[in-house]
Amino acid sequence: MQTQTSETLRRADPAPTPEWDAIIIGAGISGLFQLHCLRDRLGMNVRLFEMGTGVGGTWYWNRYPGARFDSESYSYAYSFSQELLDEWDWSEHFAGQPETERYLNHVADKFDLRRSISFASKVTACHYHDDSRSWVVRLEGGSWHTCRFLVTAVGPLSAPTLPKVPGQESFAGEAYHTGLWPKHPVTFEDKRVAVIGTGASGVQVITEIAKTAKTLTVFQRRPNWCKPLHNRPISKNEMKRLRAWYPEMFQLCEQTSAGFLHTPDGRRTFDLPPDEREAFWEKQYGTPGFSMWVGGFKDMMTDRAANDEVSKFVARKIRERVHDPKVADLLIPKDHGFGTRRVPQESGYYEVFNQPNVELVSILENPIRRITPTGLELADRDFAFDLIVYATGFDAITGSFERIDIRGASKAKLKEKWRAALETFLGVQIADFPNMFMCIGPHTALGNIPRSAEYNVLWITNLIQYMRQHGYTYVVPRPEAVEDWTSFVLKAGEGLLSNDVDSWMTGINQNVEGKQTRIIARYSGSAPAFRARANAVATEGYRQLEMC
Repeated sequence: MQTQTSETLRRADPAPTPEWDAIIIGAGISGLFQLHCLRDRLGMNVRLFEMGTGVGGTWYWNRYPGARFDSESYSYAYSFSQELLDEWDWSEHFAGQPETERYLNHVADKFDLRRSISFASKVTACHYHDDSRSWVVRLEGGSWHTCRFLVTAVGPLSAPTLPKVPGQESFAGEAYHTGLWPKHPVTFEDKRVAVIGTGASGVQVITEIAKTAKTLTVFQRRPNWCKPLHNRPISKNEMKRLRAWYPEMFQLCEQTSAGFLHTPDGRRTFDLPPDEREAFWEKQYGTPGFSMWVGGFKDMMTDRAANDEVSKFVARKIRERVHDPKVADLLIPKDHGFGTRRVPQESGYYEVFNQPNVELVSILENPIRRITPTGLELADRDFAFDLIVYATGFDAITGSFERIDIRGASKAKLKEKWRAALETFLGVQIADFPNMFMCIGPHTALGNIPRSAEYNVLWITNLIQYMRQHGYTYVVPRPEAVEDWTSFVLKAGEGLLSNDVDSWMTGINQNVEGKQTRIIARYSGSAPAFRARANAVATEGYRQLEMC
């Protein structure tokens, strides 16, 4: 290890033999399993750099009140270790952040992963060196390390963004972003609280804050369709039954479209008479989790008329739950149909707006002008607050990569490359970036993240094992393979109503410069189809990759 400036880093001539066989960035769900596979299964010399002071990734940073799973806890667990499955009991069907963080710490301890992790180590640059076929990884503070293989496990939702509103530093009270929540206790009791944003994180934190805040003002730009979570505790006997179900459950997750316990119904919306459609939606609305989003009629995401019908059903539910018709109308989306953006799962969210201490303010046509030392200023009104919560989301999918200065062969800059065209191979590799792998990168199967992450990690691990067995030290996807995969991703998204909507899933972020144009940032096909193509690459001898 040496300490150098950024300019020296670009001129650094690393040793012919890299310091590490592999470096992993990020100690979340993907990074922890990748570390276990490369170090413990392949016997490689591996270092993992983590920006935080503990493991958990998403579940380390997003510790805001109300943060919890919206996919079933047991389907979110690692499947690679039977012993781990046997010894861990989930307390709720949809676990809260503290329990999930404890689980991931348990995994880190059980497999002795911490000895290979450097905490409080923020990666600022990764440069590939053609002559030594190695990567130079620079940390904040100036130290740098070399490795043969670089694995990014930085997560699709890990680069928080703040609204483009002036004066944020001037606010004299407390202010927190949900994705950067502090470890110290935050109390809302007897405080005037503002929450900006009503996405998935906003829906969860708003529901909790409303319980104790003196006043809560919710600033909403565009509402989202939300569905009840229906969470409940898991008894010891039920956990015993769930544990016996694990083999069948994980097999089911492999077969479903998005890796969840739910998959689209095989019928079309208008195949059923109105009363039967209504009964189907009523049942789904009362079913826990993502059933109504990913388990609806098969034409819900492609037929606008079909989508309109389910949207009307959910709109009626909102009106039934919110007493003030004007407030209810503000909470009903007008710019997208149900399921075409991520559907937050809620536990009493709509009832919050019946409380006398809660006010909903639309900022779509009357945006926030500035943050002041005492609160917020709109065109027609000033607000005073003691505490502001920014539930303003993330620079999704590509943002966490773009915050690192990543340069590949011939010093190609990843950010510039993706600005010209977002192209990958299997969402795992990038042309002109040899020996670099992405776990949950753009154009990979998302859905139930741990199910996708485990597959991605094993695919990367098997490729590296193949290279080591054949004495290869260089791998990069061939241009035609990148073109073929990117075309496949684009084709998989054709006809989807969700790709006609502004959201993080289409690369839109009004708070990030240059991200106001829709792109296909994710793979929208089925997880089984993704795995079939990725498996074929391996079984056919990795012909799509250049190795030497």
